[in-house]
Amino acid sequence: MEGTYGLIGRKLGHSYSPQIHAILGDYTYNIYEMEENEVGDFLQKREFDAINVTIPYKKTVMPFLDKIDDAAMKIGSVNTIVKEKDGTLTGYNTDYYGFTYMLRKGGIDVKDKKVLVLGDGGASLTVQSVVRDLGARELVVASLFTETNYDHLDPHFDSEVIINATPVGMYPNNLESLVDLDNFPFLSGVADVIYNPERTKLILEAQKRGIPCISGLYMLSAQAKKAAEYFFDTKFDDAVIDKIVKKLSFELTNIILVGMPGCGKTTVGKALAEHYGRKLVDTDELIVQKAGKSIPDIFAEQGEKGFRAIEAEVVREVGKEKELVIATGGGVIVTPENYDALRQNGTVIFINRNIDVLPKDGRPLSLQNDLRDMYEKRLPLYRSICHHEIDGNGTVEEVARRIEALWE
Repeated sequence: MEGTYGLIGRKLGHSYSPQIHAILGDYTYNIYEMEENEVGDFLQKREFDAINVTIPYKKTVMPFLDKIDDAAMKIGSVNTIVKEKDGTLTGYNTDYYGFTYMLRKGGIDVKDKKVLVLGDGGASLTVQSVVRDLGARELVVASLFTETNYDHLDPHFDSEVIINATPVGMYPNNLESLVDLDNFPFLSGVADVIYNPERTKLILEAQKRGIPCISGLYMLSAQAKKAAEYFFDTKFDDAVIDKIVKKLSFELTNIILVGMPGCGKTTVGKALAEHYGRKLVDTDELIVQKAGKSIPDIFAEQGEKGFRAIEAEVVREVGKEKELVIATGGGVIVTPENYDALRQNGTVIFINRNIDVLPKDGRPLSLQNDLRDMYEKRLPLYRSICHHEIDGNGTVEEVARRIEALWE
């Protein structure tokens, strides 16, 4: 497939679009970061065959197009532009298809439901159009500067589906949310168009409550598939969407190791990092760097409370990143806020090793406490944070191979 394709937007350093389009076909897909006053000139030069458009330019591009597809015109937002054979530019909206697919994949049915949409920007226009077309009983749109703002949602606590169409909770402002799900007792579905992090605060809270939910990676992948169909005037099987999501999740999701002090998290982590060509991050090492002193010295000067505060800062920052193997400290699970920080972009694996063989040297809490008692207290916490528990007994290579078999 020859030609020039790509994505325009303001900040694109963390875009997954090049990886996605590499799966869809053998063609070059470029990233074009630009300011709003550069968009018109870029389009008028027409030095591309087709492009995608992301925030905040989905409305900006519309006046520069020769033709806009009826569906995109109805929505009021364009995210795909194709240069026709005669040189004219046609705009489409593939987000509609992407969001529809996302709801279906998440098992979220809006028909005859009261739906609360957070945000009124370009993404929200698409979401609103889909929700109406799928037969929602009532649609409520909340935004910062309207009567239905985020501080006055009381009349809508009976909403049955919540959809976040704002950037709140998106990298780098992770773990922020506009609503408290405890206020919505009738929820049957939660969707978030954000895909970085993989699980926003909103999605994590829905998972804790057992509410069907889905993040924006499926929408992103589905809309890209639809865009590629416009690029090349062809059809792709929907199965490619699952292939994209699976591949991205495998490549981007952090492998996070938890377990008792001395259970082998760092040594096993090194083996996994080498096997997958990833960077290993040891949170204890980051704590030492941040504090400028050893862990025993931190405990001696600030006690466990001071140490946990530094640890939480480190975990909050490293949890935002992707493609890592993260070895945590043994007590990371005693601080509740660490759970969301680790799970937002990671698969948490509990290495459960026989405590009789665990070393104590250089580990203040292991030296001060009975290990068996500590293990019994922490075991339910390890199991509550982890996605998978594996046998940590045997050689480093054996434990690493168990995790690799699980991961793959």
